[in-house]
Amino acid sequence: MKNILSIPECKNCVASCKCIFSSLTPEELDLVTYDKSCSLYKKGSTIFQEGSHIHNFYCINSGIVKMYKTGIEGKEQIIAFAQKGDIIGYRSILSKETACSTAKAIEDVILCTIPADSVFNLIEHNSNFSVSLMSLACKELGEANKFLTDIAQKSVRERLAEVLVKLKDMFSVDEEGFIKIVLSRDELANLVGTATESVIRILSEYKADGFIKLQGRKIRILKEEELRKISNYY
Repeated sequence: MKNILSIPECKNCVASCKCIFSSLTPEELDLVTYDKSCSLYKKGSTIFQEGSHIHNFYCINSGIVKMYKTGIEGKEQIIAFAQKGDIIGYRSILSKETACSTAKAIEDVILCTIPADSVFNLIEHNSNFSVSLMSLACKELGEANKFLTDIAQKSVRERLAEVLVKLKDMFSVDEEGFIKIVLSRDELANLVGTATESVIRILSEYKADGFIKLQGRKIRILKEEELRKISNYY
């Protein structure tokens, strides 16, 4: 972790992406900018660990963070990704519990650290911000419930198709059409909830069927509608 000398202004982030702080007034945004600190986390760095005590809210200024839980024999289960404008760690602060997951940078990340007292002050004085925070928590709970349903009712082939489409929807594609987030086969397997060998086999099948193009770890979706049909995800 390395401290950032030039602190990004919150009003610039709000202008460039939709985030929970969009409901703040210009004066409140200036206060958050004044109160926060910013640090650079290199790829592979751990921001906080499952079971640790969190005393700040974290907002991502740039880069991608993966959130995961550690299961039996240290196996990871990725539960979410966070990117520019997203906040992490907030549920542990609000519930006054230890972190329920680990946050790790999967590329270089600039992270803004906002003291909990500053956010509680916003919750108390800005009802729109409070509602936005509550809506975010409800959305994440709904996504967690859907994941459990998918694990129980969908095949691995269906879940992998859905994951690929979701990653494209979330991160968009580069100039060559490849999904902008690059994951290892192990990470894809963690997302889907299956063995790495199964993911490798099904990716090969998708490639043979002309649904995707593979270039190392990079994936390009060629027939998105077919993958949506397989996964029943629209």
